[in-house]
Amino acid sequence: MVFSPKLFSCLKNYDKTQFTADAMAGLIVGIVALPLAIAFGIASGVGPTEGLVTAIIAGFIISFLGGSKVQIGGPTGAFIVIIYGIIQQHGLGGLMIATIMAGVILILIGVFKLGNVIKFVPYPVIVGFTGGIALTIFSTQMNDLFGFGIEKVPANFIEKWICYFQNVTHINWWAFGVGIVSLLIIIYSPKISKKIPGSLVAIVLVTLIVWIMERFCGVTGITKIGDLYELPTTIPAPKLPSLGVSDGKSLIQLMTELAPSAFTIAMLGAIESLLSAMVADGVIGDKHNSNTELIAQGIANIASPLFGGIPATGAIARTMTNINNGGKTPVAGLIHAVVLLLVLLLLGRLVGLIPMPCLAAVLIMVAYNMSGWRTFRMLAKNPKSDFAVLIMTFLLTVIFDLTIAIELGLVASIALFLKRTNEATVIRSFSNEIDPGDNTDVAISSEEKLHIPEGVEVYEIDGPYFFGIANKFDEIDKSVMGKENKVRIIRMRKVSFIDSTGIHNLELLCDTCRQRGMIVVLSGVNVHVRATLEKAGFIKKLGDENVCSHINFALKRAEEIVESVECGV
Repeated sequence: MVFSPKLFSCLKNYDKTQFTADAMAGLIVGIVALPLAIAFGIASGVGPTEGLVTAIIAGFIISFLGGSKVQIGGPTGAFIVIIYGIIQQHGLGGLMIATIMAGVILILIGVFKLGNVIKFVPYPVIVGFTGGIALTIFSTQMNDLFGFGIEKVPANFIEKWICYFQNVTHINWWAFGVGIVSLLIIIYSPKISKKIPGSLVAIVLVTLIVWIMERFCGVTGITKIGDLYELPTTIPAPKLPSLGVSDGKSLIQLMTELAPSAFTIAMLGAIESLLSAMVADGVIGDKHNSNTELIAQGIANIASPLFGGIPATGAIARTMTNINNGGKTPVAGLIHAVVLLLVLLLLGRLVGLIPMPCLAAVLIMVAYNMSGWRTFRMLAKNPKSDFAVLIMTFLLTVIFDLTIAIELGLVASIALFLKRTNEATVIRSFSNEIDPGDNTDVAISSEEKLHIPEGVEVYEIDGPYFFGIANKFDEIDKSVMGKENKVRIIRMRKVSFIDSTGIHNLELLCDTCRQRGMIVVLSGVNVHVRATLEKAGFIKKLGDENVCSHINFALKRAEEIVESVECGV
């Protein structure tokens, strides 16, 4: 079944014990998600409220309708770069439209059962753009960490760092001290207790320290969330995106421009959520429904922007926190959303006291955990082509654009795949005889070698016959040019599949042979390849009698053709 939310099956035998475990896990996950939701919202260029709203609305929907028992959804660091870029170019209205478009794409991927296809995105591409995002997130936090006070930081990576170096004399040492203390707390607090996340400990302690410093020590100049953002104490009312003309552009024009970004958001959401669900499956011994999960992600990304939220997906860190604290069913995810809602409604004003350098420290640790530098080092030992794809994707993400990085990374991976497949597929020739002991398409087992009749040439395709290797027969034609053979046998026992380009080139090969007075005979064609050739009308064109199941029969058929030609029949 395409859409089958896990929540409903889990509730069939739900009891008080399960609820107690889910409630405790949901409470802890909500506490963990609080600083991350706020930080991701601010880093994306929107605000803390938007981050919290996303975690509440999208987190609730993903747990309510998702295909995983323990997946926790919300805003993640992977979206920061793409969101920031969209806002810079198209504003909040453009972000809303792009997110809704991404939601529709995710739903379509799930409805058409393409969830498993996402898992085929090459690993070097994933590592490359994830590492690039991590470095970009790190670079965006320098203004708050050092307290430069730059009002408008350049979006471009290189220009951003030039701007930082130009303002190095404007460091606010109090802000920098707050950021360093926050980092140390985040790093070392897990050694005391792993139950409470270091980011939350840092935010609570550092916020209290800064408040005391300002109130009793006269320290000023440390920017806080409340200095930059207005913090409402309720969920924003839903609103539809503007359907009118914006900046001289119609909605269709805007959607066309936003299509690549929407596709990137959808791909990021699909990849991250399914990877998170797969990791969770390995820990809890369950199997998620990938298509249901993507449909739920799509609905969440349509609903979230209507309330001012940003793109959301499954978050592996929060999902693992849920599992480690006893979460068993999607109820834990629902409770996590309720906890965040209560924080927004009751503690919104306290959120405004959080220092920006402290949030910068939280995001720097997020970037470090995302960077995967150990994976970079490991992949450097793998084939150079894979590492080249990784570095290319990484650099494109950092220097140019995440959308371009993913697109070109995928193109490069496909090109490498085709190159390797092309190299792996071999076309061999047989001169005088064939050893039956080395072949699987011999009809009758025999130790005697099979003799190739005079006027017959035998070639074998070892590997898939698709557009990447179809032109290899051009080399064969050149090598046999001038020979007066009557029959060309093509052994296809090792051809696992054939595509339309392969069929087309096979037809051209037959036509070329016919013009030279040769007849093509196929040998060892498997059931699936034969069905493809029949559907394309190739078997009818070649003649059913010239498609043989075994090499013995193909040689016999070739001998008959040679005799008939010599007799002038």
